[in-house]
Amino acid sequence: MGAASPQAPAWLAYDGTPPEPDGGAAVPGSDGGPQSGGAALPGGGVLPGGVLMSGAQARTRATLHETLAGALELPGWYGRNWDALADALADHLDAGPLTVVVTDAADLLADEPPAQLGTLLDVLGAAAAGGHETLRVVLRDHPDRLPALRDRVAAVLGGHVGAPPPAD
Repeated sequence: MGAASPQAPAWLAYDGTPPEPDGGAAVPGSDGGPQSGGAALPGGGVLPGGVLMSGAQARTRATLHETLAGALELPGWYGRNWDALADALADHLDAGPLTVVVTDAADLLADEPPAQLGTLLDVLGAAAAGGHETLRVVLRDHPDRLPALRDRVAAVLGGHVGAPPPAD
């Protein structure tokens, strides 16, 4: 593979918030459900339309779709595939801004081939580029795990984020 881009797209951020002493997340409502007030961002602050989801619960494509369906309260028609996710995100962004904070982000799609993470990032990038409202994705993990996560994301980005997702 060629040299990976060191800079993430504008809609993607990393957060190395150390875990709380009790092992819990530093974000209220860390049960993976929707956040009524928004999602906490790196360096403080809250963005409206925020949801929290666990990368540890989304290690495969199937569990990712289930986790997203619950966290984003996606409609019953959500087909749990990349095209359906693109459609659901477009509908969600028609209603308002969205921030998705992924805790334990290093585990996100970790049991899948790297191309699956690339496809997820493509879908998210296309939604961010084409949405009526702002999409922001925050990958949160322990500071010790962030360098490997950044490398993994950079390796799959390959300059194609924002392109239409490939067919399933």
